[in-house]
Amino acid sequence: MIKLLYKKSTAWLSVLILFLLVTQTSCSDKKTFHFQSDAFSIDINTKGELESFSSKKNDQNYTFKDTLNALISIQKQGELIVPDKADYNSETKSLSVSFPGNYTAEIKIEEKQSHLTFELISLTRSDEIELIVWGPFPTTIKGTIGETVGVVRDDEFAIGIQSLNPKTLGGYPWNDNDAMPQIDIFEGGNYSDISEEGKRYVLYRVEAAKPADFGSTLQAYTRNRSKERVIKNWSKDKYVAPAFNDGGVIGSKIALFGAKTEDALSTIGKIELAEGLPHPIIDGEWGKTTRTAAAAYMIMGFNEANIERAIDYTKKAGLRYLYHGGPFKTWGKFQLNDQFPNGKKGLKTIVDKAQKEGIMVGVHTLSNFITTNDPYVTPIPDSRLAKVGSCKITADISSNQKDIPIESPDFFQQMKNNSLKTVQIGTELIRYGTVSKEAPWKLIDCQRGMYGTKASAHNSGDQISLLADHGYKVFLTNAQLGEEMAQNIADLYNETGLRQISFDGVEGNRSTAMGNYGEILFTQAWYDHLSDDIKSHFIADASRTSHYFWHMYTRMNWGEPWYAGFRESQTEYRLKNQAYFQRNYMPGMLGWFSMRPSTSIEDIEWMLARSAAFNAGYAFVTNFDALEKNGYSDDILKAIGEWEKARMANVFSNDQRKRMEDIKNEFHLETIGENQWNLYQVYSHKYNHEKKIRQPGEPLYSTFNFENSAGENALQFILTAQDADLSKITLELDNYKKVVLPVTLKSGQTIKYTGGKKATIYSANWKKIRDIDLSADFTVSNGNHTMDFDCTFSNEGKTPNAKLELRIVGSPEPVNAR
Repeated sequence: MIKLLYKKSTAWLSVLILFLLVTQTSCSDKKTFHFQSDAFSIDINTKGELESFSSKKNDQNYTFKDTLNALISIQKQGELIVPDKADYNSETKSLSVSFPGNYTAEIKIEEKQSHLTFELISLTRSDEIELIVWGPFPTTIKGTIGETVGVVRDDEFAIGIQSLNPKTLGGYPWNDNDAMPQIDIFEGGNYSDISEEGKRYVLYRVEAAKPADFGSTLQAYTRNRSKERVIKNWSKDKYVAPAFNDGGVIGSKIALFGAKTEDALSTIGKIELAEGLPHPIIDGEWGKTTRTAAAAYMIMGFNEANIERAIDYTKKAGLRYLYHGGPFKTWGKFQLNDQFPNGKKGLKTIVDKAQKEGIMVGVHTLSNFITTNDPYVTPIPDSRLAKVGSCKITADISSNQKDIPIESPDFFQQMKNNSLKTVQIGTELIRYGTVSKEAPWKLIDCQRGMYGTKASAHNSGDQISLLADHGYKVFLTNAQLGEEMAQNIADLYNETGLRQISFDGVEGNRSTAMGNYGEILFTQAWYDHLSDDIKSHFIADASRTSHYFWHMYTRMNWGEPWYAGFRESQTEYRLKNQAYFQRNYMPGMLGWFSMRPSTSIEDIEWMLARSAAFNAGYAFVTNFDALEKNGYSDDILKAIGEWEKARMANVFSNDQRKRMEDIKNEFHLETIGENQWNLYQVYSHKYNHEKKIRQPGEPLYSTFNFENSAGENALQFILTAQDADLSKITLELDNYKKVVLPVTLKSGQTIKYTGGKKATIYSANWKKIRDIDLSADFTVSNGNHTMDFDCTFSNEGKTPNAKLELRIVGSPEPVNAR
């Protein structure tokens, strides 16, 4: 726990209450040192405190002055020490900052057109210092808090912080493992802890910027990693953070900037170019501004034999990116599986074929996850596999001994997030059942020579280490092995021309015990190792991001569409993320959606309307079997292409997009010409009629109430038999318009009526079975209506019911590409 040398504030939320003060430090010497960019200025006083963050246009100071506001602080033995003196040398352009305890820091300051930079170039006895902190800098800006990108803004002005190298972490050292916390903050400006149900809240991934009662704060820090530490990490109370040589706190560097709100994003782009940060280009444009960054893409398990079909389906869907979800036999060395009998050469041939058709190819990875069949594990395990901790064995053991005596149980008895329960002694991997309950300590019921390693005899005093693992039954990396794995991925891209990647599971790099820093080291090693050709056009997804990684990656996207249909799988999480993306200048993405043989065109258009609402891309997950079995496949692919074309052309009005944000609203897009469409709002009312058991003479039908707000219009319906056959089906509108369906609907079948004199019966996979004659006078006026529904159930399963959807299609709304 960090101990502060100054009075704690009572105004702060959660952990920041520990860090900022209500006591304003007095200063007898009012002299300040002034620094400025084109739009922004900063004043630092002789105490080393920031007195102003000011807009040069209106001379408004955005610094919240009722808190301590040190430019830089140092931590020693858990105590955060603030400066007491500062002096600026205009010749060397360096600020000398003194601290109690006879510590002096030299900070080089550079004034540039778009920003100011601050770099720690020296620090007295820096080896004694555990970490340094830039800020937190309190501002009065409350409007939009971009916690990851490190920018806070209101309608007029934006202020931002940028870490200028990987070891300078955006955020504050809230946790010893350098993983940033998440907090739920209710909208409306109240940042205290509230548990009242029903209120909308925002999930803040607090990092470089953070909301506060008075506005916001900006912060960054660098940790001295020259010494080994034991910390809480990876769900373990004891985890060894190895010493890591990166120069310590010297070289920690940030940029501060201020700009008109509409110029904030472009200012970050200028900082990237000026400071040598990653600045990826897509389609000749910066990846943070090009619309291609939010493009939808197709995920399909293609191979060397069927790539032409996969390309054809991708083109039918109007998409440019084709992505393989699982091409690897192993993760680590990333050996390709049997779908690619010609290895990397075969994959390159696939990439070349696709590019000739205007399609970019990508493949999926799990970042630093290492499968147990990878050469990093078997037959000789790499010494750089991530280790929770180590001790010594206390006696000689034979190659078949089942109980292994150990010096200490501390690391090994931590069973949470210990899926493989594997230890390493030399070049042998061993799984253990449990740890003895008392001394003498032993690993009990061990399985020797696991994962193809050789069971061997070992000597008393040999080191035994618990390997870090993940619930996917994989091992993880230390920092050095992680960087090598990242380079392996880059080599694959350089050799084959792949253009899209997903750093799924990038948080696995917390196995380094360096939190966000470990993630950055992994992705930076990948980026630095890419050829210039690949860097000039690639898309990098990630399941999460962090402050420095923001510059490198293209967008967030994530999987797990397997547990429910389009409308149910992670819907709340998908929508909450859009606000996070918007406040952090990230392209909108909705995640993965899985098409099954039974997926309906209505479900597809429901998803596509959300994509249009948030200008958010998505992954369309499918396979050859689903496309061939689904009777709507052609319609689905066409709809995807037309909606995507319209979205990328930015044709939808703000009002239309606002209506499409509501997941209860449904829409249909009709193509009427080249770059011309009619958008229809569809008013959908969904009901279930279940089998009833009632007393003799009591009606068994269901009455459904609905409201029509679309004006006088035709009523359509979709009826599905679920877990039973349906016969004697009747629908009666407003107690006088009655229709009897002349059909027995088998379990799983659907009958769809869209007006006119016919209805169509479909199989469970939307294969057309036949048309039936049906002339229904189901015209409804504005206002409230009733629909009585009845049927007879037969061949019943456990939950027989009839699923009825009433649909009213609104008036056409013409939209055109501008």
